[in-house]
Amino acid sequence: MTEATSRRRGRRPNTESADTRDRILTVAREEFSARGYDKTSVRAIAKAAGVDSALVHHYFGTKEQVFEAAIAVALAPAANAPEAVADGPLDDVGERLTRFIFGVWENPVTRTPLLAIVRSAVNNEAAATVFRRLVVAQVLGRVAAQLEVPDAELRAELAGAQLVGIAMLRYVIKVEPLASADVEQVIARVAPVVQGHLTGP
Repeated sequence: MTEATSRRRGRRPNTESADTRDRILTVAREEFSARGYDKTSVRAIAKAAGVDSALVHHYFGTKEQVFEAAIAVALAPAANAPEAVADGPLDDVGERLTRFIFGVWENPVTRTPLLAIVRSAVNNEAAATVFRRLVVAQVLGRVAAQLEVPDAELRAELAGAQLVGIAMLRYVIKVEPLASADVEQVIARVAPVVQGHLTGP
């Protein structure tokens, strides 16, 4: 065996491991999106990915940890919200944040996994814990860090509650006429309220 052959064979397990891990993660996102947290099992994820359940546990740990790894990717677009906050003056930060968040929800590619995440979080405490931890760490905590105002964390959480609540009614529960309202109309009405949470007295 030549040295080059040895190096190639030495690299293959790492490449195969990365491919296998990515495949499991992709399948997990699909399963959680389609079935929600409660109805998704590690065994079902493993079967759909063509691997043994023990391998899923090896890469990710518990079902809760698999869920966290899966939704971290789905939440990645929303994690850019702090940059939307920082990119401009504070007197129109409410509109920028509102427009950014609704842009994520209006995009079918990002809306589908978000719907699965929210549904899972509403129905299962373990999923809610993971969702809460990721949202606070990746989005609200970073938004608060951009605000030079008193009670920044509370303000960011109130703004987040406003936006998540409206998203629930519009995209999950589909309450009319909110569900069918033009998104620009929704943004125009919601942004001043979000602005008040973030920078008001």
